[in-house]
Amino acid sequence: MKCALITGGSRGIGRAICIKMGGMGYHVLINYKTNTEEANKTLEQIKQNNGGGELLQFDVADKTAIQSVLGNWMQTNAEKYIEVLVNNAGIKDDVLMSWMKDEQWEKIIKTNLDSFFYVTKLVLNGMLVRKYGRVINIVSLSGLKGLPGQTNYSAAKAGVIGATKALAQEVARHGITVNAIAPGFIKTDMIEGIEEKEIQRLVPARRIGLPEEVAFAAAFLAAPEAGYITAHVLSINGGLYS
Repeated sequence: MKCALITGGSRGIGRAICIKMGGMGYHVLINYKTNTEEANKTLEQIKQNNGGGELLQFDVADKTAIQSVLGNWMQTNAEKYIEVLVNNAGIKDDVLMSWMKDEQWEKIIKTNLDSFFYVTKLVLNGMLVRKYGRVINIVSLSGLKGLPGQTNYSAAKAGVIGATKALAQEVARHGITVNAIAPGFIKTDMIEGIEEKEIQRLVPARRIGLPEEVAFAAAFLAAPEAGYITAHVLSINGGLYS
């Protein structure tokens, strides 16, 4: 059974990607940290669209939990294999660097950058054995452009972008692609507290993006027909930055 693992799949962009992957015929592994209620809502929507999946609870910032939960799932589900990995889970904690506490730097790096390494390394072995796979990393406009108040978040996402391009070159000959998607302002919890009209004035498209638009891009990069696209960062920002 072909599976797609989406980290941070309980809400927002992650939920939209889970639903899209379910519609593509994948058995969806919905990773989440604490919000079981929202994760179950994601699973229910997948089932309503005649898809299948299951919940996989672990903190992507905790390498021991990754090895324990995800590693154990892989060992006990030999008939299932992860063909698509979407590293989506992420958090931000915005503050000017001069006021930033050590823990505000460390938790953002662990959740947004370290998680890429520990989750991908674990899943990659199966892809190498089968000589096929899709790794899709959800990064950010912040990782490309850098945004004030987001030194920690920008550093983490820029790190994932660099890792995407390096890993893509390591595994391309094995039929595995590694790409990134860099959303701009998308209608999720991440932009709560920001006045929508202010965003619309900044964006040439004059609107905020939708999670489903990011999910469409993920589905495109996950498709077999996208096998010659790798080491690419696809911006979805309404023309705000290129």
